[in-house]
Amino acid sequence: MHKAKLIVWSADVPSAHKYGERTSRPLMNFFQIVAVFSIYPYMEMTPMTTANQKFDPRSGEAYYHNRGYLPHLEKVGAQQFITFRLAGSLPSCKLLEWDEELRTLTFTEQEVAKQRRIEEYLDQGIGPVWLSDPDIASIVENAILYFDRKRYNLHAWVVMPNHVHVLLTAKDYTVSQIVQSWKSFTAKKANAILGKTGAFWQEEYFDRSIRRERHFEFTVDYIEYNPVKAGLCKEPKDWLWSSASR
Repeated sequence: MHKAKLIVWSADVPSAHKYGERTSRPLMNFFQIVAVFSIYPYMEMTPMTTANQKFDPRSGEAYYHNRGYLPHLEKVGAQQFITFRLAGSLPSCKLLEWDEELRTLTFTEQEVAKQRRIEEYLDQGIGPVWLSDPDIASIVENAILYFDRKRYNLHAWVVMPNHVHVLLTAKDYTVSQIVQSWKSFTAKKANAILGKTGAFWQEEYFDRSIRRERHFEFTVDYIEYNPVKAGLCKEPKDWLWSSASR
């Protein structure tokens, strides 16, 4: 398993920022927003607990854990950008293909490049697009909104046809617990509408920590411009299942 160092940064991101609040800064074009994710690569990581230790989200400590394919940060009070997607929306053979193509890069470079490819692939809408059903999209959005200001503070979100982006600050619950509660509730409701059983969501999710205010603002734009980039609407506010439309 890759070992690296945890970098601690100053908490200069506004924790009280809420969706619907906008500064006077001009909106960036999408290509500038995408460039930000090349400027701010993954943090270097070190697990701060072992598999046998139980993490207390109220402790204020931070640690990384790995439930399978991706590492995840757990730290109450940290702003985190989260992406989760539908089961079958990205074939495992694609991930293996990209791993082989990127294997000469450093770990950090591999993860940044891989996530960029994942985003581009998902935006093509290949595979299941169950979230394009307005009823299912609304169920997912309402589940995300339900515990806002209770378990977490929401900053931005978007429900795309095959994946979801959320930017939040966790409170007394870990991100793993929050995402699992969303997935469990919405999968049952969505499968009932579709008349299907089995996996609705891909088991893993992706998360990235926000390091500074400029990164935070760009991430909000990145999330809200996703439907525009994917050709689903002309303006962020036109996409109904997004913080931009609020």
